[in-house]
Amino acid sequence: MTGTERRLTEREARFALALIPEVGSATFYRLVQALGSAEAVLGATVEALTQVPGISRQVAQAITSFPWRDTRDRELRVIEARGLGLVRFGDEGYPELLGAIHSPPPILYLRGTMRPEDRVAVAIVGSRTASPYGSAMAEQISGELAPRGVTIVSGMARGIDAAAHRGALRAGGRTIAVLGCGLGVTYPAEHAELADQIAAQGALISEFPIFTPPKPSHFPRRNRIISGLARGVVVIEAGIDSGALITANYALEQGRDVFAVPGQVTSRLSRGCHQLIKAGAKLTEGWEDIWEDLEPQVAPEAQTVLDLTAARSPLEPEEMLVVDTLEAGPMQIDDLIGRTQLPVGQMASLLLSLMLKGIIEELPGKSFAKRIRPVKNRV
Repeated sequence: MTGTERRLTEREARFALALIPEVGSATFYRLVQALGSAEAVLGATVEALTQVPGISRQVAQAITSFPWRDTRDRELRVIEARGLGLVRFGDEGYPELLGAIHSPPPILYLRGTMRPEDRVAVAIVGSRTASPYGSAMAEQISGELAPRGVTIVSGMARGIDAAAHRGALRAGGRTIAVLGCGLGVTYPAEHAELADQIAAQGALISEFPIFTPPKPSHFPRRNRIISGLARGVVVIEAGIDSGALITANYALEQGRDVFAVPGQVTSRLSRGCHQLIKAGAKLTEGWEDIWEDLEPQVAPEAQTVLDLTAARSPLEPEEMLVVDTLEAGPMQIDDLIGRTQLPVGQMASLLLSLMLKGIIEELPGKSFAKRIRPVKNRV
């Protein structure tokens, strides 16, 4: 450092250190812990760096020879010109769930907005070569969870990922895409419009410098962030060697729930999901199976969102009568008719209407129950 150069703050030094390609998250924290600060790492000699356990001479030489000042200045200019965000681990806006995993990404580039309610998130991942069934399930599940205040996280890849994002977007909900490249690269190229829609209704996130191209080694790192942002991971169509299974394994390591949607037993795309189910993942036939586990973790935030949604469509007096009757617990239709004294035909119509509104659900044995208790009166 020359006499005319201003000394870096620790926040600035951490950004510069994270720009070095050979410095992944684990290496970043190992070096900072060993040498006391990111500034000390940037100013260290090769000999000092190789004294840190796990740091090879090759990595040490890469750190000392990297032009981090020019790279940092260029990144900051592009961030400002493109209106991107930059969030460091420890900043107030850093995602709470992601910050709780082992060695979280030191730096996140952001296009769009992250909000506090994004802590109620579910990841949906699966095959890039999805079948019509798989795409429909991804879009349906995300389209049902998103209006209930659940942010949908995925990787913006072809197939299941894209369907999950689109389901949330069409439902008017929030969605986050985690990229295996920099935010200055659109991958796959045909998802440029989808990327714009996600940024307008959520966020695009990457830990990689802005113009980093997609590489095979980047996607496991991307998958780790996908699971780290979510309370649970839903796998829809995945082969035995699928990247979606890597995401599921990360979820298990991070203490997150894993859900798997079954498919045809003869399909290679079903093998990964069926393997997960055999290993203990929750067999998932629809959004209700996910919400059942998610609701206790996120109440009352998500319940409030669902309740406000229902408040825009006040219930008819007969509907309120059915809902109030179900306060006593699940009932079969004959019991409901007996307690409410409503005609059979009208009761069937009311039950259908209430299920479509997401207020009640049908249970095995043709009985019905309230899906969720509102946190305040609907009308």
